[in-house]
Amino acid sequence: MDTAAELEPGSNGEHGADASASPVRGMSLWPPPRSNRHSGRRRRKVVITAAVLAFLLLLGAGGYALWKFVLDGAAAPSGDDDAPVSAFEGSWSGQMKQVDTNGAPVAEWDAQVRIEEGAERGSTAWTTFSCSGTLELSARDGDRLVYIYSETSDPQERCVDDSELTVWPNGDGGLDSEWASVTDDGTRMVSTGVLE
Repeated sequence: MDTAAELEPGSNGEHGADASASPVRGMSLWPPPRSNRHSGRRRRKVVITAAVLAFLLLLGAGGYALWKFVLDGAAAPSGDDDAPVSAFEGSWSGQMKQVDTNGAPVAEWDAQVRIEEGAERGSTAWTTFSCSGTLELSARDGDRLVYIYSETSDPQERCVDDSELTVWPNGDGGLDSEWASVTDDGTRMVSTGVLE
């Protein structure tokens, strides 16, 4: 059985043996002090990383601002042959005639269109089909405005989700209009009519 005497340090369990014979006494149980040699390099890496991130953030913000400026500039009315924005503003309604790719009649439907002040946005309701959606100005070509239609309500699931509405003044105080869309099965449909 192990006794306290047998567990005492020393060579062969003898008392009074040379204390320097144990290699454990010459070692430190604490790690050596940390060098300051690399702390400047670490600090430089942090500063460079922060500078690169700030540059990328500024570059992204500048790109977004430029894109937004160009997009807004493309949608804004300009030029001598352009119709005034006031020619498009207001509430309009009319009957549309829809044809398929071959020009065969498909349907006739009633549309109500409201173009907000500035002609950048609007809303529409296709009363025959109980559908409605929003309009967002996407382009201007001379006296024509092109809007992207995005569906917001279609309780009977009879309408397309997205289409394009092109409107232009017809000289009689109304707007000629053309709706273009592609159905779920890939058929291109075009509807034309006069909005008054």
